[in-house]
Amino acid sequence: MGSSSRKRLIFLAPATLLMAVFFLTPAVLCIVYSFTNLALSGSNAKQLQFLGLSNYAKMFGDSSVIRATSNTLYFTLGSIFGQSVIGFMTAYLLRGKRPWIRRVVGTMVMLGWIVPETVAAYCMSAFFADKGTLNTIIGSVGFAPVSWLFKYPMASVIIANIWRGAAGSMINYQAALDSLDNSVLESAEIDGSNGINKMFRIVLPIMRQAIATNTMLITLSTLGSFGLIWIMTAGGPGGKTSTLTVLMYLKAFQNYQLGYGVAISMILLTVGVVFGIFYTRILGRDGK
Repeated sequence: MGSSSRKRLIFLAPATLLMAVFFLTPAVLCIVYSFTNLALSGSNAKQLQFLGLSNYAKMFGDSSVIRATSNTLYFTLGSIFGQSVIGFMTAYLLRGKRPWIRRVVGTMVMLGWIVPETVAAYCMSAFFADKGTLNTIIGSVGFAPVSWLFKYPMASVIIANIWRGAAGSMINYQAALDSLDNSVLESAEIDGSNGINKMFRIVLPIMRQAIATNTMLITLSTLGSFGLIWIMTAGGPGGKTSTLTVLMYLKAFQNYQLGYGVAISMILLTVGVVFGIFYTRILGRDGK
């Protein structure tokens, strides 16, 4: 091993150590605890026992886990679509506009992103409440109020997550759009391409790597979303918004079944790994 290789290893050692301590070690412990009866109270809290695959057998026969998995996928896919479309359209429409317009619109869009998740959740709860802002608006034009958080809870939390996260997509797409070569777009205009053709045949193909990166970031952040859903609906009504993170919290810290809750978290970890591998392959293929 040459001196340059040893120097690289020395510089990488602190980062490797931090990754091992704060990521690898907790992940390994979670996997180990998912095979045990770890609990916060009761007889199981006094004596840790290895249960083998009992937690997993129970989990795959639990209807609440199956429902939470589907809810997680709905919530994630809806958030990906909404944040990506709104973020891209906002960035695309702002491209080439005057700086003061970009600042004003950008500030308005970023309000939901810069506030803490708890504040954003309470704001959206007030917006969708029975006597909230949305019902006040539709009532002023003659429509009957709707109990949004009861009749359409999943749509409500998806919209709330889109509102909160669209600014991040806008920033990513703005950076990608600003780096586009204007000569390519000007050549397309000379050839007679309109705005829609330019977007779908030139802009989007060029930006595919930025889109894949942004989609990966949205996916990973949405899979771990908890506070927004918990404050707005607490997983209800009737488990309609109970995602894997919410169900994991309920089992681990309200039912005191830590081992079972950690086993549920393994589904979330698996989903995250699958999405991560998928996006990494796309980015790797596009980078060639």
